[in-house]
Amino acid sequence: MANSSQIQNVVPRPGFSALHRLRKKRKGQRMRDPLDDLLLKTLTSQRAMEERFLQMEERRFQRDLDAEERRMQLEQRRFELEREHEFRMFNVFAQMLSILKQSHSGSSSSVAMPRGLDFSQALSEIEGMGGRGGNLQEMRVRPLAKRRVDVYGFCNPSGFQRSPYLSARGNFASIFQGSSEEGYKAYHADKYDEDKNPNGIINFGTSENKLCFDLMSKRLTQADMNVIDPPLLQYPDWKGHLFLREEVARFLTYYCKAPAPLKAENVIVLNGCGSLFSALATVLCDPGEAVLIATPFYGGITQSVFLYGNVKLVYVYLDSKITGTNTRPFQLTVEKLEKALQDARAEGVTVRALILLNPQNPLGDIYSLSELRDYLEFAKRHELHVIVDEIYMLSVFDESATFHSVLGMDRLPDPQRTHVMWGITKDFAVSGIRFGTLYTENQDVANAVASLCYFHGVCGPVQHKVAQLLRDRDWINQVYLRANHARLKAAHTYVTDELKTLGVPFLNRNAGFFVWIDFRKYLKTGTFEEELLLWKRFLDNKVLLSCGKAFECSEPGWFRIIFADKTHRLQLGMQRIRKVLEEREQEILAEEKEQPCQSDQDGKADSTDEVIFVSRHQEPTCASSSSLGDLIGLLQQQMRSSDWLQKNTAEQFAQEKPEIYDVFSKLVGKQ
Repeated sequence: MANSSQIQNVVPRPGFSALHRLRKKRKGQRMRDPLDDLLLKTLTSQRAMEERFLQMEERRFQRDLDAEERRMQLEQRRFELEREHEFRMFNVFAQMLSILKQSHSGSSSSVAMPRGLDFSQALSEIEGMGGRGGNLQEMRVRPLAKRRVDVYGFCNPSGFQRSPYLSARGNFASIFQGSSEEGYKAYHADKYDEDKNPNGIINFGTSENKLCFDLMSKRLTQADMNVIDPPLLQYPDWKGHLFLREEVARFLTYYCKAPAPLKAENVIVLNGCGSLFSALATVLCDPGEAVLIATPFYGGITQSVFLYGNVKLVYVYLDSKITGTNTRPFQLTVEKLEKALQDARAEGVTVRALILLNPQNPLGDIYSLSELRDYLEFAKRHELHVIVDEIYMLSVFDESATFHSVLGMDRLPDPQRTHVMWGITKDFAVSGIRFGTLYTENQDVANAVASLCYFHGVCGPVQHKVAQLLRDRDWINQVYLRANHARLKAAHTYVTDELKTLGVPFLNRNAGFFVWIDFRKYLKTGTFEEELLLWKRFLDNKVLLSCGKAFECSEPGWFRIIFADKTHRLQLGMQRIRKVLEEREQEILAEEKEQPCQSDQDGKADSTDEVIFVSRHQEPTCASSSSLGDLIGLLQQQMRSSDWLQKNTAEQFAQEKPEIYDVFSKLVGKQ
């Protein structure tokens, strides 16, 4: 970790007089706020209670156990109490902060990064998160980093030290990772193999289609694929070889049901849709500007957009509630787009574009034609570019669902600002072949993106194989798509039937490789910290899932599971998931017996059967008091249960549990 002296060397510090004035100002603010004094007295009381309870616990163990057993049992008990108490304290503090924020501002920002943030600023904030040293008094007067960078859930500052060999951007990129990268790394170090490693990790977290390797390997090794002509070994047109772009135009015309033939001159080829997101963000936005996107969304977009071009994301937060205006969970509406855009502009953020995922990842939603038209009209009113990612368009596996491509619309509201992406990674089960294509009628955008193709080109032999694949319409329709859709549907049915048996709610969709699952009832306190612990518990039991925070979901407890896998891996993976959930359910029941909690909220079944609630989803209300006084009373009760504060100094608290410390420090005037 970077210590305080290291931070001083790389981050400009305010002068003495400025710092002295800041301390006096904050001291005066704390004296004027009676809540500060109340909470400080509460925690002082807690410390005394914790000491007494710890002494009682030690005396009990001294009577019953010999020295070694006593030490081990005491350490285990301390660990259990610490974990339980962390959850309770964070929940209470978070609700206190929420009440205070509502009383002062009434709204929260949807901007993922603060205005004007650059990589040097982001790096300095992260170093502020990781700095050691200082005592309690210094913690009170020294402003802590606000950690706005960490709002993505990808940034992992643990053990970070700035490298003298890297730029600010390079240092930031080196720590820009989270649960998705951590899980992927663990999976590659311990892959499940039926024969060689049956106890390895089963990957239900990476969105890959593993059902059609037999079909694709056979097709890609046929004689017409194995051609190496001299032009394929030379530099191509950076947009892609003309023969490939012509084939892409014909392919998209047919499968997108375009009203008129699409043109090869509007097609650009890059090595994957991630590169397309990076290139488009770079040419459409200046550094510090932003794009609009609804949450939850595929988290890899964050890396593509922000790390490459220093372009921010403005979140349109969606939730699972079904109301009069929301007829399905996590429904995107123009009203929500308008609000997020206006909030961003009020903060001085310039928004240049809107990103739409259709079919949507991780929800599996397919937008109707009327919805698409509404979104595009919204963008036209505000002169926003629209980037439409249709990478799952051929992975709609049920005939009851109909996909509508933007390219199939009779009239685009703003064709010069509408850009459509597609690739073979998902629909043709070849994620290892990096191929993505952009269709845009705006030649300025096409030329600007093409200039970046030098860095993201597709090699000649692969371009030939892709062209041969796309032109084989009979094989695609009669062999591949039939088999792929049948296999996807069977795998989806198996996983959703298992979820129904477990009594777990989920979104029932017919597109993509994933099911969006509601595990909220397995979170006692309903926090993202607890969500991450549940994710780690799945990983410890050798099954990799994706937690909702990785998709910037606004509600803790939602997970994405990938079902496009072979039957034996699905069966074993679901067994491991069942084991974790049953254990967690028993733990929650045991906790509720110790601390009874009233519950009166039931999950609502969606009348359109778009979300399946197969069990009563109950949310605890004992920690959701309506007033700050009730919350403080609850806090005083819960503080008697562990030695948590005894074992955590202010420095350790800020370093090891920054989320909890942030909430507390804001309440008592430490920031």
